[in-house]
Amino acid sequence: MALGAVVFDFDGVIVDSEPVHFAALREALLEEGVAITREEYWGIYLAYDDRNAIRLALEHHGQPASRERLDRIEGRKVARFAELIPGIAVFEGARELVCAASAEVPVGIASGARHEEIEAILSDLGLREAFAVIVGSQDVPRTKPDPAPYLEAARLLAVRRPGLQPGDCVAFEDSVPGIVSARGAGMKVVGVAHSLPPEKLGVAHRVVGSLAGLGTGDLRALFG
Repeated sequence: MALGAVVFDFDGVIVDSEPVHFAALREALLEEGVAITREEYWGIYLAYDDRNAIRLALEHHGQPASRERLDRIEGRKVARFAELIPGIAVFEGARELVCAASAEVPVGIASGARHEEIEAILSDLGLREAFAVIVGSQDVPRTKPDPAPYLEAARLLAVRRPGLQPGDCVAFEDSVPGIVSARGAGMKVVGVAHSLPPEKLGVAHRVVGSLAGLGTGDLRALFG
């Protein structure tokens, strides 16, 4: 096997958006009388799509999670996050690595974020054209830690690189459910300690503290 494609998680890997997701989710839940903490968000809800994060938060606080209530909270969270998008920053080294990788192999995103949010942020950052494929939460029947997002990204990337298999891909993740998802798809995984301490990401094939200084040579080395 050799490096055939690169697939990035989005929130917490390319952009420093997890604090913004936390703020928007916290505000949306507060209107229902549910107050989540920062520690709770990073410890429980990180990597889950909006709806499952909301469901988990309600369950964690002993609150009912009817479909109508989930719809209402999700709508508020999505609207508030959209207002905060202009303030989201790209992580150090992310722009350089994305551009270097996309010059050599097809590059995609497999994320629990909403597709339109990813598109909006990448466009705002001038990075949209670097990605051949974007897989968001609405694009797959199951989200992380299920391997479906990464399997779908590999399937779509194979259009650009015929014969591509998931095992030819390197994934970048900042959470344990994300790493489990990518490994379950058969990909090599680099854990990025932006959201959690490095020791929490030990199930990845390699763990780094930052994307700064990483190049495609480092990714090829994962294939031995």
